[in-house]
Amino acid sequence: MATPRALVLRAPGTNCNEETAAAWELAGASVETRRLGEILERPEALDAYQILTFPGGFSYGDDLGAGRIFATRLGTVLSDALRRFHDRGGLLLGICNGFQILVKAGLLPGLASAASLTHNASGRFESRWVRLLPTPGLTPFLTDSDPIELPVAHGEGNYVAADASSGRVVLRYADASDRPTETYPANPNGSKDAIAGLCDATGRIFGLMPHPERHVDPLHHPRWTRNGPKAEGDGLRIFKNAVAAIR
Repeated sequence: MATPRALVLRAPGTNCNEETAAAWELAGASVETRRLGEILERPEALDAYQILTFPGGFSYGDDLGAGRIFATRLGTVLSDALRRFHDRGGLLLGICNGFQILVKAGLLPGLASAASLTHNASGRFESRWVRLLPTPGLTPFLTDSDPIELPVAHGEGNYVAADASSGRVVLRYADASDRPTETYPANPNGSKDAIAGLCDATGRIFGLMPHPERHVDPLHHPRWTRNGPKAEGDGLRIFKNAVAAIR
């Protein structure tokens, strides 16, 4: 079977590209990291990849709002190339700032619904571990319902939409009893319906606020000595699922 080719797209201020590239490599993909400016000059370069990732960080300093400048550049130059990428079955993953980019570019939940990711309800940057409930069967990135534990690190993760039912919710913040929650701190940003991640109607575009690339090894978890023997970190499942779907 051919090895899927993954592209990690970075811009000034992106700071999670190396961890994201390493996660794709561990999952079995062939990965490259390129600057957004390179792809803006040659949009047809996207045709060489099956997986595209917008990683976390503070692209362009988030000067006009989290992910907004990156999203604007996508919409003005890469809209046709992204449509071709999606139509031929490519998978697109947005993590934290990448999720913000997907939403503000209209790729999630879709152009028909006005949505944004705004300031956390706590009024401050939140960096903590959270428990998450996947909804399998809607996106190839999530194939089982086992809870996932991942870290978050964001100041604007509160998902709001004009239509509360817009988008396909595939990842929710959970409390200690594995129930979806809007209560802080299990829900770190105040998102309604405990929304932590969405996919588009096809399932091939997936965005989430938590960082799966930061939990690909069991040793990454702060309670690794008490979690028992595990072959891999919870976040690696997301990357492996995508690679398996392409193959």
